[in-house]
Amino acid sequence: MSSPENIPPSPEAICAELQEQTLQACRVARSAAGIVAEGIATGVSSVLEGVRQKEKELDDLDRVIDQGVTSVITQVSPGPARQLLACLKFIIDLERIGDLLLNCSNRAAAVGSRIELQDIRDLTLMASRLEKMLGDVHDAFSQRDLNRALAVLRSDAELDRLRNLIFLRHLENHDGVPRQESFHVLFMTQSLERAGDHAKNLAEEVCHLVSGHSVRHVLRAYDKPVEQMFIDNLKRRQKI
Repeated sequence: MSSPENIPPSPEAICAELQEQTLQACRVARSAAGIVAEGIATGVSSVLEGVRQKEKELDDLDRVIDQGVTSVITQVSPGPARQLLACLKFIIDLERIGDLLLNCSNRAAAVGSRIELQDIRDLTLMASRLEKMLGDVHDAFSQRDLNRALAVLRSDAELDRLRNLIFLRHLENHDGVPRQESFHVLFMTQSLERAGDHAKNLAEEVCHLVSGHSVRHVLRAYDKPVEQMFIDNLKRRQKI
């Protein structure tokens, strides 16, 4: 007679576990962004060492989720299958965010306090905004909250603005002030901005999971932000 311990978990139980592991990956990435923000703000390189462990955790979760989704996706109905695909897409972007944050933290540890004060402020703000975006992505995915997902799409514009300010300061240099560590600062900026793009991808995936429609397929107009066009498009579809 089989004991309860020998009964394999049901596909539904595996799906629930994979979703929780995906949410855990969101929390790990958010924590890594917070460490980067603190490390840049304080200039203490030892603080940044925690990012490497977070990146390793994301790599481990990537393997577990990939194997889990592959093993069960053919055994579930279309609804759970869509959720499993969302988990797979999530971990791909989250693992990439971990790589970008590790790159940023390595450079921050290398240059330390040699970064100028304004760059420290802007880079810290970028990392803090990314931390907030990843927190909102976590909540949006957990609660199927479309409004939180749209908030992430709006936040990405602020990361782009900060990136542009830093690039102009170092590449244009209208005031003629010598800039220290421009090479590292620009690469750190680009890493944080790219991580923001991946967070935006996650928010778009939540929009698709909740509504069944893709933000990417909404025709872009010059006079409306993409999140407003997405909402308008949903309203039109509901009237048909």
